[in-house]
Amino acid sequence: MPKQLLLATHNKHKAREFSLLLGDGEIQVVTLDEFPSIGVIEENEPDLAGNARLKATEVHRQTGIPALGDDTGLEVYYLNGAPGVYSSRYSGEGATYARNVAKLLDALRGVPQRRRAARFRCVLAFVAPGGPPRVVEGVCRGTIIEEPRGTFGFGYDPIFLPEGESQTFAEMSADLKGKISHRGRAVAAMLPVLNEYFNRH
Repeated sequence: MPKQLLLATHNKHKAREFSLLLGDGEIQVVTLDEFPSIGVIEENEPDLAGNARLKATEVHRQTGIPALGDDTGLEVYYLNGAPGVYSSRYSGEGATYARNVAKLLDALRGVPQRRRAARFRCVLAFVAPGGPPRVVEGVCRGTIIEEPRGTFGFGYDPIFLPEGESQTFAEMSADLKGKISHRGRAVAAMLPVLNEYFNRH
């Protein structure tokens, strides 16, 4: 029987990526969609790690199921690390992927490519019975291009070109993106923690 891991999100894109990255079927990923009684968890911590811990802790508290919280930010050096912890709500109330991308491109209008360096950071926190939160991080460096390219992925994927690659995240296959992305690297760092826990329970 698969071991159950509750992903503290309603985001179907994230859930799909985590399911692919966790792979072999021994760990069954479920999301908050299966727990409608859990309302919106306000992400009010000042950094990604704080939000990831907050989500995992609260979801585990309400369900008793081992929980994985994540928070991801795109940090643009020219913008002093913005949008960072506000990445998902960068364009304000009712933010959408398209509006966030448009606002970021507008903020970088006229900035030469050599000054458009950025990095994606994904922080994961795992909370399970009988232990403190375990936190890991994955980073992918790249640049912000001037026009969106590609139809895969989500969020800022169409304008993020990873270092050493000719395709944006939104042009890549899920397999390739998973190998090099911030989320893929964070999951790779978290897998030993998950395996240690689930092998004991």
